[in-house]
Amino acid sequence: MRREDPRLPLPPPLLALLLALVPGSPAMEVTAPATIYALNGSSIRLSCTFNSCYQVEKKQFSLNWTYQRCDNCTEEPILQFKLKAVPMELNRFGDRVEFTGNPTKNDVSFTLHDVQLDDEGTYHCYVMNPPDRHKGHGRISLRVITEEPPERDSTVAVIVGATVGGFLAVVILVLVAVKCVRRKKQQRLNTDDQKTEDEAKTDGEGNPEEGTK
Repeated sequence: MRREDPRLPLPPPLLALLLALVPGSPAMEVTAPATIYALNGSSIRLSCTFNSCYQVEKKQFSLNWTYQRCDNCTEEPILQFKLKAVPMELNRFGDRVEFTGNPTKNDVSFTLHDVQLDDEGTYHCYVMNPPDRHKGHGRISLRVITEEPPERDSTVAVIVGATVGGFLAVVILVLVAVKCVRRKKQQRLNTDDQKTEDEAKTDGEGNPEEGTK
C-alpha cells in the first residue's frame, strides 16, 4: 500500500476550508487625493482618511506623515501620532505643520501653513490600527502655484449652458412655427373645400329668376 507523503500539499477543497476558518484581517483602506494645488503663501489641508473594521484605540493606534522631495529621495518624517499628534522636531517645515484630523472619526489630515515653493513633493500618510495587521498608506502630490488659475471651467459651463439653451429655444420656435403653418394650411384647405361645396350647391339649384323668364 502506498503511503501518503505528509509533505504533499493539501487538496484544494480542504485548503480552502482551512483558510476560511482562519480569522482574517482585511487590509485597511486609506483615501487621499492624488494631487492637490496650493497657492504660494496660503494654508492647505492635506486630507487623509481611513476605513477600518476595528474601533480606534489611541493606545494602539499610530500615524506617520512623511515628506518626499523626489521619487528617489528619502522620506523625511513630519508628524506622528502616539496617544496624541506630535510634529517631528527639527523637521523642514518648522511650526507650519498643524494636525487637524480626528483619528476617532477616521480622519488623520493635517494643515500646512504658509505654503512655500519648496514644499512641492509627495506627502505620505501611514496608518496602523491594531488588530488590523496591515498598515494603510496614502500619498498626495502637492503642487504650489504662484497665482490663482482663471475660472475657465465655470465660464465654459456658462457658455455651454447658454448655447444649449439657445439651441433648444430655436428648436422650440421652429416647431411652433411649423405647427402654426400646418394649422393655417389646414384651415385654408377647409375654407376652400367649404367654398367648393357652396358653389356646387348653387349650380345644382339653378338661378330662380332665369327659370321664371
